[in-house]
Amino acid sequence: MRESILTIPVNEVFEPKAGCPFCRMRDTVEKHICEYIMGAAMMEPDVRIETNAQGFCHRHFCDLLKEGNRLSLGLMLNTHLESVREDIFAKKGFFSAVKKDKRTEKAEKAGDSCFVCAKTGWGMNHMVKTFFVMFRDDPDFKALFGNQELICMPHYAWLRSKAPEYLGKNELPEFINALDTLVADYASKLNNDVSGFCDSFDYRNAGKLHSPEMEPVRTSVNRAINFLTGRPPD
Repeated sequence: MRESILTIPVNEVFEPKAGCPFCRMRDTVEKHICEYIMGAAMMEPDVRIETNAQGFCHRHFCDLLKEGNRLSLGLMLNTHLESVREDIFAKKGFFSAVKKDKRTEKAEKAGDSCFVCAKTGWGMNHMVKTFFVMFRDDPDFKALFGNQELICMPHYAWLRSKAPEYLGKNELPEFINALDTLVADYASKLNNDVSGFCDSFDYRNAGKLHSPEMEPVRTSVNRAINFLTGRPPD
């Protein structure tokens, strides 16, 4: 299949064959969005209207802090807080203070929404469409998919839910079988590694955990968290 502006980013996240390629895809999209809004886009009225309304989740606030531009983040926080105060706490009429349930609903919504999450979801949905076209039409890419180390559980569920939208009834079983095999094999190996980690604390295995061949066992707890949540532990 000839490479294009759409296929190149997908190929790039699959080529390392280490970790979950869809986590790499998500991380790449998130990074681009964070860099975008912390740059000149921070002053674009359309962007500020969205960030004022949606805010950011805890994880993406942390990512924005890592961009190293506290002034840009401070300016966005300032107008976002003004929007929160206006929307939730401003008294807009004689009886407004009595409507506690509406205020609670708005407060919950303010804590749940995130500009980066929303844009990342939009970007991932566009890229997964290209992924399924490549899986269907490119035998080399299909083999590359089958040779991945793992697909994390959140992206495993996401792919299973998306597959019927993009694959026909004749193509779907092959994809589901390849996906299930890949994830089940990794889960089995990971389970054995975690079991080995637990066994290493038996006095009869003293010192074995630190030998070079035990590297997969030593890292198994962190890898299990990553596999189950789609995010490495902090």
